[in-house]
Amino acid sequence: MKRLAHTVLGASVASIVLATGVMAGGHVPALATLPPPPVPADNPMTPEKIALGEKLYWDGRLSGNGAMPCSACHLPDLGWGTGGAISFGYPGTQHWRNSQTILNSAYYNKGFWEGSATSLESQAPAAAGGAVAGNGDGSMMEMRLRFVPEYVAAFKQVFGTDWPHISQAWDAIAAYERTIVTDAARVPFDRFLAGDGAAMSEAAQRGQALFEGKAGCISCHNGALVSDQKFYNIGVPAAPEFNEDPLYQITLRWELYQKGVPEEVYRAGADDLGLYHKTKRPDDKHKFRTPSLRELRWTEPYMHNGYFDTLAEVVDFYDAGGGEGQTAGLQPLGLTEDEKTDLLAFLEALSMDAPLILEQPELPETATWAEFAK
Repeated sequence: MKRLAHTVLGASVASIVLATGVMAGGHVPALATLPPPPVPADNPMTPEKIALGEKLYWDGRLSGNGAMPCSACHLPDLGWGTGGAISFGYPGTQHWRNSQTILNSAYYNKGFWEGSATSLESQAPAAAGGAVAGNGDGSMMEMRLRFVPEYVAAFKQVFGTDWPHISQAWDAIAAYERTIVTDAARVPFDRFLAGDGAAMSEAAQRGQALFEGKAGCISCHNGALVSDQKFYNIGVPAAPEFNEDPLYQITLRWELYQKGVPEEVYRAGADDLGLYHKTKRPDDKHKFRTPSLRELRWTEPYMHNGYFDTLAEVVDFYDAGGGEGQTAGLQPLGLTEDEKTDLLAFLEALSMDAPLILEQPELPETATWAEFAK
């Protein structure tokens, strides 16, 4: 919902500029319906691979203690996240960020809030092996899979190998996650785009005009994903939880240390530095990737640290021009209460009519070697 400083020329001028899709000398991609997810050539999708990935997604054997599968932090009935502001960490640790939904993660060109993963295939092992997440050792996780007869047979069918390889497990999970996407037939906005004039309420239609005009949301939330996938510091306040439990500070500073930031930075680390973790550029401190606005109804709370519980709070935040120290060029929007209500109606129209809920599959059992060798 960024409104660039140089567009604050009055609502009418801003509306004209944004409606034509031209900002800052370039073209803003129009809102659109999501196409099929892109599939990498070296990890093609098959029904068998997807079915295997579904089981592995729910299987705690892909973690350090055998009880922290992907689904531990990305549950369908909690918006494919945890439902809380800050994700819980591996036992003995405490995470420091909100657990992003995996809904539509197939469309992102970079994973994690700071963009440190370049594909779903690389994101899965980073999470399963991360010391504050899954804390799993690759060779141990692989050996666990090799003692599951059903997995041995499935990996041979899907990948043609005699035994499961851990890299293949990540490929299978990525294939499954590419099926966790928005169904356009269930989204009011997408039905409206397809010609169903009654699919969006009049309030939502007015909200779309605000989104593309006075509010300027489309300058960063554009295209089919409703995200430009770029990184901004919008001044989101630090999570209050950081002052309530030493584990938050311990794991945050450990993360800074692991990412190789200067000693004076990690020793004073009182907040999440975002993209700076990756680039080490001072100008990148507190920058985070623009999240998609699709499925917002089902994926609260919001922001990289879950600071806002409701969409109304998010709209108020942008209406005020963002937070202290923001560098994204945000300006106060001057929205009326009626305009805020309309904008919220449109934001909700970007979500499916009901959340995407999928049940946990039945997981295969581990065998003893004597049983396996029969």
